[in-house]
Amino acid sequence: MTLSSDEITVAGLRLELLRPDAPEALIDEAAFAEDEFLPYWAELWPAARALAEALPNVDGLRVVELGCGLGLPSLVAAAKGGRVTAIDWSPAAVELLRTNAARNGLALRADVRDWRERWDERFDLLLAADVLYEERNVEPVLERVCELAPDALLALAGRPYEGAFLRLAAASGKRIEHVGKLVRLRQER
Repeated sequence: MTLSSDEITVAGLRLELLRPDAPEALIDEAAFAEDEFLPYWAELWPAARALAEALPNVDGLRVVELGCGLGLPSLVAAAKGGRVTAIDWSPAAVELLRTNAARNGLALRADVRDWRERWDERFDLLLAADVLYEERNVEPVLERVCELAPDALLALAGRPYEGAFLRLAAASGKRIEHVGKLVRLRQER
């Protein structure tokens, strides 16, 4: 995998970001056949940039990002004082995020994890950008949103399954606030 280095400014921060030159070259037919795995992580999606720009004050908060990919929201949250855990199911994404965090002098934890699996850790804020690109993601993402944090901030990208996700979230007791293309989900008190 060949990487290029970009300097980007987001949320008032200048970050140096390594990313794959040709994400489509990372497609692995065997991985796709096994679990429909595609290298979505290798793109810097507009939703990730929007989420990073819109982050609230996270200083001192435990923050988790689901399906972090290149991890731009995680990097910004770490720069703003959050105690960040970023997860992705791609080992290459997690390794590159660790590299980018180190290059930018940021501390965060990045783990290979499948959001379809339950876990016991709890956080103050959950982040996710453009993770509802497949129907099979709707229920597992909602389950993680409900179990991992009382507050979630999701960047939507106009995907077909976002409406179903929001209906299920409302039915689960989450209060939904729309802020542009972002959705904040809070546990009803």
